[in-house]
Amino acid sequence: MVIKNGIVLDWNKLLTTQRTGCPATHIRQQRTEFKRDYDRLIFSATVRRLQNKTQVFPLPAGSVFVHNRLTHSLEVASLGSSLGSMVAERLIERGVDSPYVDEIGTIVQSACLAHDMGNPPFGHSGERAISHYFTSGAGRDLIAGSDLTEAQRSDLINFDGNANTFRLLTHSFAGRREGGFVLTFSTVASIIKYPRSSVGKKKFGYFQQDRETFEQVMNTLGVPRLSADNELPMYARYPLVYLVEAADDVCYQMMDVEDACRIGIVSIEQTIDMLSAFFDPAVDKQFFESRDEVFARVTDSHERVAFLRSMVIGRLLNRCTDIFIDNIDAILAGTFEHSLVDYLPETEENALKRIATFAVKNIYKHHSVAEIELSGFTIIGTLLHTFIEAMLEPNTYYSSLIRPFIPAQYAVPDDAPLYDKLLAAVDIVSGMTDVYALDLFKKVKGTI
Repeated sequence: MVIKNGIVLDWNKLLTTQRTGCPATHIRQQRTEFKRDYDRLIFSATVRRLQNKTQVFPLPAGSVFVHNRLTHSLEVASLGSSLGSMVAERLIERGVDSPYVDEIGTIVQSACLAHDMGNPPFGHSGERAISHYFTSGAGRDLIAGSDLTEAQRSDLINFDGNANTFRLLTHSFAGRREGGFVLTFSTVASIIKYPRSSVGKKKFGYFQQDRETFEQVMNTLGVPRLSADNELPMYARYPLVYLVEAADDVCYQMMDVEDACRIGIVSIEQTIDMLSAFFDPAVDKQFFESRDEVFARVTDSHERVAFLRSMVIGRLLNRCTDIFIDNIDAILAGTFEHSLVDYLPETEENALKRIATFAVKNIYKHHSVAEIELSGFTIIGTLLHTFIEAMLEPNTYYSSLIRPFIPAQYAVPDDAPLYDKLLAAVDIVSGMTDVYALDLFKKVKGTI
């Protein structure tokens, strides 16, 4: 137990097997509850669909394979498991006696696997495309003169994949289980990077329709509340969020560069130089000796890059573990700001910033990425408008042709509020794979 600024934080509350959609009296206090979370996710259709969702580069048709959302999520989950286990070991050394401390690795692993489930097709541009529809597209006039609350309107114009992940994991969709995936509160809380509403924020943690569940999870876990505003509650981050975020930060930075190297955007020499920069020649002489020894035996260029990437990841995981433990009191009190990687030592910080700067300039603005963004805007905007029109005008002949494409779990009554209909349309489109969205777009436009 930690007491900070009058707030009592207890690992026995922070780590719980209580599940969404289940009364507390039905909790089964077993160590394997958190492993069941991972199993539910890994066997789900939602996670499988990630294999046909763009990470950064277009999904390949040839022999050079880059990351998709699924491979990225699996790799982040691997790092998260290691990072969580390393932190758990250090917490146990410090005397934390919760019966579930040794399960932190599994909790973080599950949250990492789920962290991108709410992202729409066509990479990060998919999020912008949905927001664009409601700020500059046909949806702007639709919500401008409506009776939507400020918060409901903000949910749509600031659409965020993080909030949508929380929704997918916890919302009781029509015909589905109460509580969504019925995961433990600890796993669910670990994916809430932005524990606040959408009003005035570009990044947020929940849609208004899911606010009650959000508050239940945070209050049950004893997460400090940072605002007194009952209409727009804001909480501190749940501690394990920092580990999920760090695993994601480390993974995507490394793997985006490796993908760019494989498809020829960045040279082997540049990649090796950027990865080697995480080590100081004056301090890490053993690393450079080891690198040269391996390079003398391994001549395959991509294998050399893979070796360096693994060395960098190992170093960054160790650093993030140290940063988490060194700042544990501030993390538990909700006063720790930014992400763990923002507190890296100078050598690693500069190397990571160098990769980030290079990625923004040379990777994320590459023509192949821009093509995906352009396609995504057109496809997502068209599909959103099509489904919204079918929900708002359910009795037209055209709507009767569209309604069979609305999955049963997203169906809403004809007299449902406008917000519910718009959010249902967003649910439908954001859950599509790139391939399915493109195929349906062609059908809607009559091109096949």
